[in-house]
Amino acid sequence: MELRHLRYFVAVAEARNLTRAAETLFIAQPPLTRAIKQLEEEVGVQLFVRKPRGLELTPGGEFFLEQARQILERVSISVDETRRIARHQKTIFSIGFVPTIFYGQLPLMVRRLRQNRNLEIVLHELKTRDQVEALKAGKIDIGFGRLRIEDPDVEQENLFDEPLIAALPAGHPLTRKPPSLADLSEVPMITFPSGPGPNFSDITLGFFRRRGLRTRVMQQVNDVQTALSLVASGMGFALVPEQVRRLQREGVDYVPLAEDDVTSPVLASRRRGESPNAIMRLTNTILAELVDNRLTGRYP
Repeated sequence: MELRHLRYFVAVAEARNLTRAAETLFIAQPPLTRAIKQLEEEVGVQLFVRKPRGLELTPGGEFFLEQARQILERVSISVDETRRIARHQKTIFSIGFVPTIFYGQLPLMVRRLRQNRNLEIVLHELKTRDQVEALKAGKIDIGFGRLRIEDPDVEQENLFDEPLIAALPAGHPLTRKPPSLADLSEVPMITFPSGPGPNFSDITLGFFRRRGLRTRVMQQVNDVQTALSLVASGMGFALVPEQVRRLQREGVDYVPLAEDDVTSPVLASRRRGESPNAIMRLTNTILAELVDNRLTGRYP
């Protein structure tokens, strides 16, 4: 099926007459008739029935007309946006992020940036180390992660240190009061992400190791959503950033820890030595406001 088939179909459906539709499309009637027949054969549905006064859409044809109009409209918008970007009427601003950042300030920052109609925001889910490489390659303009990476070409700003909390099965005995890491070490643990480190899993396990505590890792999963699903099923607990509690999940209770030094940094990574352009200055301004809101308690 080609786009021309959809355009031909819409023209015929609106004209209810092959001759008038052909004139509108500036083509001869026989090729238009063949195109409509080919379309019906490919869809496997009769789209028109012939009436004395012209063509009439079948119920299937009515539905297909609505869908065809939507497809053609989306294609038209995509083409217009592509041409606008090619004419430099929009600036592309690419952001790298780790998933656990996306439950806090990042969506608010993206929403504020998108108010600028001349800005095209592109999001890339990347581990912190991959963000550093993407920054150096010019694939992203700023990255948000949790791991400190030493690289002469990239600078990292510690926006704030975020407390980690325990995600426990609802009603678990340890939800009655803030548990210590020693308490949690007696419970099977679910970590994320899986795969080679360093990653957030290494951060969480490190808190136990530095205290001489051994953990029983029941399962390693790829993301926080899956980890919470396993917690809800009673398989164990997970340490998650505080902002994840905004993600309400049935069967999961979020509990602060007894220790107040179990935190994870939220880092912004940028290319070192690069003079900020207008978009980066705007981003920095919005980011400073959101971080201030977070630190002063105006945002959870």
